[in-house]
Amino acid sequence: MAAPTLQQPSFFLANLKADSTTKPLLQRCQDLVKFIDEYPAKELHVIFPWLVETVFGSLDGILVGWNLRLLHSRSNEYNIVLEFLNPSGPMMKLVYKLQAEEYKYEIPVNYLPGPVKACIQEGVLPECPLFHNKLQFPLSGLLTLNLALNPFEFFMFNFASCLITPKSYPPGYHGSSTDSAYFVLVDMYLKYFLPTEGSVPPSPFSDSRGSVTAPSPRSSSVSFAGYGVHSPSLLKHHIFHQPSVNADPVAQEIWRSETLLQMFVEIWLHHYSLEMYQKLQSPQVKLALLQYRLSMSSMPCQPFAPPGSGTLHTYQEPFSPTEEHVLVVRLLVKHLHAFSNSLKPEQLSSSPSAHSHTHTSPLEEFKRVVVQRFVQQKLYLFLQHCFGHWPLDASFRAVLETWLSYIQPWRYTGEKTNPQPDQNRTVPDKWESFVQENLLMYTKLFQVLLNRAVRTDLVNAKNALMVFRVAKVFSQPNLAEMIQKGEQLFLEPEHVLHHRQPRGYLTPSQGGSFLSSRQRVVTDMVFRVKSHVYALEGQDCQYKQMFGSELRGAVMKLIQIIAQARQTAKRISDHSSEVAANSSFLSWFGMSSPDLNNTFTGAEPEECLKKTHELLDRALENLCQIFKLNQGQLAQLISNLGSSQDDGNCKQLPDCIQGENGLILTDLGRKQIISGLRRFDIQYQGDPELQPIRSYENALLVRLFYRISSLLNDRFGGHMNALCSRPDFLGRLGRHYFSDPDSSSSSRKPKQSPMSRRPSERTRQARLSLRPLASYRTLLLLLLCYVLGAAMAFGPVSSTLLILTGGFLYGLFMTLFGDKLKTH
Repeated sequence: MAAPTLQQPSFFLANLKADSTTKPLLQRCQDLVKFIDEYPAKELHVIFPWLVETVFGSLDGILVGWNLRLLHSRSNEYNIVLEFLNPSGPMMKLVYKLQAEEYKYEIPVNYLPGPVKACIQEGVLPECPLFHNKLQFPLSGLLTLNLALNPFEFFMFNFASCLITPKSYPPGYHGSSTDSAYFVLVDMYLKYFLPTEGSVPPSPFSDSRGSVTAPSPRSSSVSFAGYGVHSPSLLKHHIFHQPSVNADPVAQEIWRSETLLQMFVEIWLHHYSLEMYQKLQSPQVKLALLQYRLSMSSMPCQPFAPPGSGTLHTYQEPFSPTEEHVLVVRLLVKHLHAFSNSLKPEQLSSSPSAHSHTHTSPLEEFKRVVVQRFVQQKLYLFLQHCFGHWPLDASFRAVLETWLSYIQPWRYTGEKTNPQPDQNRTVPDKWESFVQENLLMYTKLFQVLLNRAVRTDLVNAKNALMVFRVAKVFSQPNLAEMIQKGEQLFLEPEHVLHHRQPRGYLTPSQGGSFLSSRQRVVTDMVFRVKSHVYALEGQDCQYKQMFGSELRGAVMKLIQIIAQARQTAKRISDHSSEVAANSSFLSWFGMSSPDLNNTFTGAEPEECLKKTHELLDRALENLCQIFKLNQGQLAQLISNLGSSQDDGNCKQLPDCIQGENGLILTDLGRKQIISGLRRFDIQYQGDPELQPIRSYENALLVRLFYRISSLLNDRFGGHMNALCSRPDFLGRLGRHYFSDPDSSSSSRKPKQSPMSRRPSERTRQARLSLRPLASYRTLLLLLLCYVLGAAMAFGPVSSTLLILTGGFLYGLFMTLFGDKLKTH
């Protein structure tokens, strides 16, 4: 279609750049819609890279673009952006328009994920088919390699990179909201290109051949099975020998779906260490896996364990995903489960061999393999990285829920049956194969979570909720049995399988028994479980059973910590209730305890503490159900722990060691203070008159009254000491009015800090303290008394005499009955 007035591409682009700085977003989008509809692909081809960078920002993070991660529904530009970028909007129309002409756009290899970039720079072709047949070789050498992407791939690459590219956002922005324009667009693209119902809508444009063909058709050696798992080829392909691809008509229907998923997985999840990535692709590991597979159907032999292919505890590249990043990954996981579970039951129940000969659409075949072969490996390593490096705070909830979403695919089946409570919802038997093929997702990550839980402050309600969530998920009926069966299959001895297998392939007509088919099924199940574990953890991994004795001891340690946290939460709650009861109106008259040092600083509200206690109680019940723990022993353990805390911890200082300059906290002592199990009683040990001025005191009056009291004490100090030393009633009355530090401090003997145990080097004397008169509370009470006296026709002198008389009578009352009131 010819445009009404064609401009030179350079002038066209210059005009758009000028408009981007002067026109509002709505008018710019309206102009772009007009240009996309009227101008041919040849003109639009020039502005496409600039437009993508304007929308999503630059790959180096200097340009922030339209700030999709900052746009929320409250913004005026929110709906404009969604309308322009939605899967059926003008921007995608431009992509399809350029796709029909087969234009290419270059992306520097430096902006690829670290492991992929290093692999390419070493001259090795990555296994992901997304990067096959796209490398461009400039004359300057390998370090300036570029990827030539088609318009759809180029658009999705920039869209996915927008999430992880560091941007110069306003200070204090965390970007964890799920109502941002970026989060909503991810959800739109997933639902459009990975539909749970129907098929992907076709492109509205076509080329000279009548349709837009798949830009990167899969070769015969690069199928679904070659992505995310080890391919049959044992040698790495050099990048100068990229496999040629032939047009695959079957890929025509789903090439956009496959490209979008591969792009999201590679950009968002492929960020573990280079050593780990190279080991997963090394010929030695592939050879070991192949030898193991061959040993399953040939003579008995132990699989070869190459050096360097052990457990995957290697150096991690510096990569710190944000909470927003993890929330988007969780959205991807949830939708992929729903997409996979939308597979028709007849195709789901058919065997792979029979399935290949039926008239199943490519989209249905894609649903069958999408989770296991496209996501499992990289998501496992991504979660393992997050579990080991995430801070020990409540923000870990996003990572936890992502993991729990993946290991519960039965939550995303779309079935509208009567919902049962989560506690009584039995995991259907049809998910047994999923649990077995994802065994490490359940067992290994659970063990890593235990290590985090024992180092977390479980008195915090948010942390207690996370422990409860995990225990609740794993306590679902039938799930623990599935995990145990998967572990038994992995630990199945090799020689038993070799004896079983020859009989397993004999049908009853060939002399075999009906039990042989079951043995063959068991052998296949063992093969799947072992292949899964070896592919993710290496050939010589030391697998720890989730229901073994070692992990059982770790669970008992967690139970002890949970019990301690319960006791601590209860003690803090009780103490808060006492403080609240004492903080009555009488405190305004000085009759409440002035000791503010024994309050729990930083304690949570009482409602949160009650919630913590409830969550930890339910977590204990679920853990006992999962690991079949004896309720009697558990109750005895908790009661012993509670009594030992009541008798010991509440009267002891945190764990310390003696140093040159006094006591030094140990790691255990720090943990006791953080969790609230023990604490120091910090009290002021200096001159009470020289304490720092409080916020409820008037600084000028404090200094004035200190000088006055100092003059009086210097002048009449001897008479005060003589009066206070008398054993009769007058001595008791004098000790009430003249502060006697020795008598006041001896009335309370709480747990003391190490410094408070040092004997006082000087003898304190009785003295008059006027500092309470500098308190705003006292001043307000005096003002109220004078106002009340004025209302009753008393003058200032009369009111002053009445106040002094009242204070004297109060002192007499407290001297006569103070001890009895304290005992009550």
